[in-house]
Amino acid sequence: MGYKISLADLYDPDSWRSSLAEMIATFLFVFIGAGSVVSTEIFLDHADSSRTGAKFLLIATSHGLAIAILVSAIGRISGGHINPAVTFAIALSKKISILRATMYIVAQLSGAILGALLLKSVIPEVLHKGLGTHSLAMYIDPSSGVIIEAVLTFTLVFVVFTTAVSSKGLGHVAPFAIGLTVLIDHLVAIPLTGASMNPARTLGPAFATGSWENHWVYWAGPLLGAGIASVIYMYVYEKYEN
Repeated sequence: MGYKISLADLYDPDSWRSSLAEMIATFLFVFIGAGSVVSTEIFLDHADSSRTGAKFLLIATSHGLAIAILVSAIGRISGGHINPAVTFAIALSKKISILRATMYIVAQLSGAILGALLLKSVIPEVLHKGLGTHSLAMYIDPSSGVIIEAVLTFTLVFVVFTTAVSSKGLGHVAPFAIGLTVLIDHLVAIPLTGASMNPARTLGPAFATGSWENHWVYWAGPLLGAGIASVIYMYVYEKYEN
């Protein structure tokens, strides 16, 4: 499959079914992921530094388990991307067409916005706590934020390729390897960038709250890291798998 653009996917019911699966899964991921941030802010006093570690662990676990479960749920339908950076990397490696990748990304972003808006509507405004919006720590500048997000996303996408995309991957166990990667990345970077790795996860709460400061970081970093992971997998590993 090359990088040619074909309209065939527009008339393929499977493309629409897969895109709907991506939309639903991303909707649920944002609602659960951002919801975990809101919940921990409510039940664990942010001013109490002794509870900071517990807060980070709960948020990281929620995101990691949510991804593992959702990838398992829709993997056989769409591949279980749930992330525009993952879709970008897989399209770059020519595993899916550019048009289908575009359909996935539109679906993911739409699902993310809807998930954040629903969360906003059911949580009283006094408890919003930013709705899980990603932001850079006061000592992290945007360039550092891009590098951090790029490394985190590289790790995630490389694991996706080697465990789920590869013909010699982990099969049914792959979603849990991916989920553990998301969990670990969160434990590393929640205090730094919020640990996005996923432009859709960042876009949803930003859209719902109108918080756009340094938003570009959460596109540039993940797309850069995903692109590098895709190229390394294609030219260093994939050619030796068969």
